[in-house]
Amino acid sequence: MKILDRYLLKTYLITFTSVFVILFFIFVLQMVWLFISELAGKDLDFALILKFLMFGSPKLVPMVLPLTVLLSSIMTFGDLAENYEFAAMKSAGVSFQRTMKGLSIFIFALSICAFFFANNVIPYSEYKFINFRKNIAQLKPAMAIAEGQFSTIGNINIKVNKKTGEKGEFLEGVTIHKKSNLGEGAKTVIRSKRGELISSEKSNLLQLVLIDGYYYEDITPKKYEDRQKLPFTKVYFKKYNINIDLSKLNNVDTDKEQIANTNNMLKFSELKYTVDSLSINYDKEVQSVADNAYIRTGINSTSQSDSSQVKQSKTPELTSFLQTKEKQKVLEIAVSDALSAKQNIEMNALMLEAKKKDINSHWLSIYEKFVIAFACILMFFIGAPLGAIIRKGGLGLPIVFAMLIFITFHFLNTFGKKVAQESGITPFMGAWISSIVLTPLAIYLTKKAINDNGSINFDFITEPFQKLYTKFAQRNKSE
Repeated sequence: MKILDRYLLKTYLITFTSVFVILFFIFVLQMVWLFISELAGKDLDFALILKFLMFGSPKLVPMVLPLTVLLSSIMTFGDLAENYEFAAMKSAGVSFQRTMKGLSIFIFALSICAFFFANNVIPYSEYKFINFRKNIAQLKPAMAIAEGQFSTIGNINIKVNKKTGEKGEFLEGVTIHKKSNLGEGAKTVIRSKRGELISSEKSNLLQLVLIDGYYYEDITPKKYEDRQKLPFTKVYFKKYNINIDLSKLNNVDTDKEQIANTNNMLKFSELKYTVDSLSINYDKEVQSVADNAYIRTGINSTSQSDSSQVKQSKTPELTSFLQTKEKQKVLEIAVSDALSAKQNIEMNALMLEAKKKDINSHWLSIYEKFVIAFACILMFFIGAPLGAIIRKGGLGLPIVFAMLIFITFHFLNTFGKKVAQESGITPFMGAWISSIVLTPLAIYLTKKAINDNGSINFDFITEPFQKLYTKFAQRNKSE
């Protein structure tokens, strides 16, 4: 490696590392804000929070890495152009494409690493992240109960005066309001002096053991006049057990999320196998729905009619031989059958739509592993020539250009995936639409930077607007 390549690589890596750390920290803070309800006020120790962030952070890399490459490229090449280092290189016979050679090799290697990261690390971390959120209650079940205030767990509201023990499992001054299954509010109140939470990592149930307390329950008499007396029952107990579903402790429906994000937990080979299986199953379902719809029509496929034998006579009404009441019953049965057939078709359509959406999601996950690798290359060939063009380094103008380009990339990527998931466009187009739109810009900027070596302006962007403004101004003067 020559001195010039080492110098450019060192300069770029310093900027790249600094920008990546800053952006990664910002996106981690955003992730913490999204899940603040699962972390705040639940007495989680530092180890659990660190594990939560460790499992959730890898999925941020597909957003942080392309933006880091883009901003680092603009800042590095902007500094070189601003300090006239490109001019010195040009005078020494070093072309712009030669300065990009060493960094291009590094970016290609980075894109390969990004693909393997997206294919191996992110699926594993996503699996661990979702299961950690699901099982965090088993690790520390008392986290959902705050001292001195009511906390909702499933169909009960619980309040404790004090929590003790290593995991906060020992409770003092327990008050529970239990909601009625009939939707009549909280008609059961349980108060005890002490309590204990007992859980196991192998069990999905949390056992709440109450000691030395009273059980109050309102009674609704059958006679209306007796209801004015507001009767209730009061029972003293020495020990009372309540079983709580652990999945309700986080107030997060992780089961649905786990099902929805299964495609994000698979590698490329696993995704390909799953897509093939889902596609075969989908084709079988379509054929089955079509066959069932045909059978419901009551048409016998083996019977054929000869059109030459059909007389050209007026066909009588099918109900002409029936009485009025019988006609009404026949019509009601026909309407009922039609509505039943319509509902059956709508249900099958929704079922097939959900299966197709699942297939599209798996295809999008396959393409995303390649998109992140290509995005690194794309952002470099946009950022490097753009930095040479604007001739400005630092954190001012480069950040503006980087954010505009990245917002465009991220918007097109998100929009494309949403439309592709709903079968509006193909999954390939949905995943690659952002890259397809920005690739011509990368080619154009690279070509301009190579030809002019930084002495480029943006007249090609502003010129159409100037012509349009001049045209309107002349028209107003003529009027």
